[in-house]
Amino acid sequence: MEDKVLNKIDEELLNEVSDLENIKKGAFNIRKNGKGVERQVTENVNIVTKENNSGIDIYVKENTKFEFIHIPVIITQSGLKDVVYNDFHIGKNANVVIIAGCGIHNDHHKDSEHDGIHRFYLEEGAKVKYIEKHYGEGDGKGKRILNPVTEVYLKEGSSIDMESYQIKGVDSTIRETKGVLEKDTNFVVTEKIMTHGDQYAKTIFDVELNGENSSAHVTSRSVAVDNSEQYFLSKIYGNSKCFSHSECDAIIKDSAKVTAVPEVVANDVDANLIHEAAIGKIAGEQIIKLRTLGLSEEEAEQEIIKGFLR
Repeated sequence: MEDKVLNKIDEELLNEVSDLENIKKGAFNIRKNGKGVERQVTENVNIVTKENNSGIDIYVKENTKFEFIHIPVIITQSGLKDVVYNDFHIGKNANVVIIAGCGIHNDHHKDSEHDGIHRFYLEEGAKVKYIEKHYGEGDGKGKRILNPVTEVYLKEGSSIDMESYQIKGVDSTIRETKGVLEKDTNFVVTEKIMTHGDQYAKTIFDVELNGENSSAHVTSRSVAVDNSEQYFLSKIYGNSKCFSHSECDAIIKDSAKVTAVPEVVANDVDANLIHEAAIGKIAGEQIIKLRTLGLSEEEAEQEIIKGFLR
């Protein structure tokens, strides 16, 4: 690890994508501009630097209960393309919260990019709450690019609940999430995305329900304004007696575009697969109701959007 003191910009980025106040109360690893700068392990959580690749391995002992693990990434170097591979090995019957995320500050003309590949391996009965936030800022013309890949492998009786947020300031993102589920497992994904200007966001879900009584719940809520564009693709394969429900709800304004493509494949007669999609502008009666409370039309729209993404 490099011995570097975090400056004010670093701390502001960390505050946007992670719980800065509580980061150092448990296990954590802070990555800045492609290198680890600070780390802490605990009795039940070990973090090891990969020898043959960029990234870390996080090992959680079996029966670990309610520990918090923070692994934020920040980028302040314009022109940097950072690729990192983080693997999470969650022991049998463990129950932990993992908080990740990336913040990019770019004040220059070169593009800055972070591609984070996170792979989760959950043993029998393990439970994970995973929260990931993405954020961009800066006055430069260089783009802020984030391409997260998340792979989840669930053994019998395990479950993971993922919350993914794109807060603002991300010019381009391709978000890929893959799940492979064994017997009696549960995979819950909730993503919330806001795009504006000429920003582009693409989301791909690819879930294989291989085990009996496995289930997946995928929810995408997004707002696209100005000339921004979003693309949502959900691919779910029911290979056993299983259940899945995926939905895409989007609000569009101005000249924005949103595309939702469902793909559900039942390879078993007892596979129950459901997909829903709703895309449209803010309902006029919602705006009228808020305007009767004294809000302007613009203020009413902002309140509706905040409530939608909450």
